[in-house]
Amino acid sequence: MTDDTPSILNKTVPEFSAAMTSGKTFSLSDYKGKKLVLYFYPKDNTPGCTTEGIQFRESYPEFQKHNTEIFGISRDSLKSHEGFKAKLDMPFELISDPDETLCIMFDVMKMKNMYGKKVRGVERSTFVIDGSGTLVKEWRGVKVPSHVDEVLSFVKTIA
Repeated sequence: MTDDTPSILNKTVPEFSAAMTSGKTFSLSDYKGKKLVLYFYPKDNTPGCTTEGIQFRESYPEFQKHNTEIFGISRDSLKSHEGFKAKLDMPFELISDPDETLCIMFDVMKMKNMYGKKVRGVERSTFVIDGSGTLVKEWRGVKVPSHVDEVLSFVKTIA
């Protein structure tokens, strides 16, 4: 969290809507009673983001058994998302956040080093929202190996 961004952990997530793949619009209120995994990632079709997407895809049936929906979020365009989703055969939707509204709400925009240059980008982060709309868990600065297993283990512990 930056000093001027209040944490929303253990608080109700404000209602929001955003464009997502398959021509749909995500609205938080549409998922009341379901657990949600929102994973923010830097860029479609990059090695780490591809690996993470595949791991969420492979675990998706297990998340579904636990009344949980998954949504990937990045600043990429819907067109880019549609191609990435099709390429990886993802069973869940990807949310496009080109104006960084959600990135700012969840405080995932960070200064990062890329090839020795400082660049502003998305810090790989995952958030779990419970069925009542409360943010109950966050992972920041995620390393891809075994992360999806951690998220699934946590989801299994909440009602």
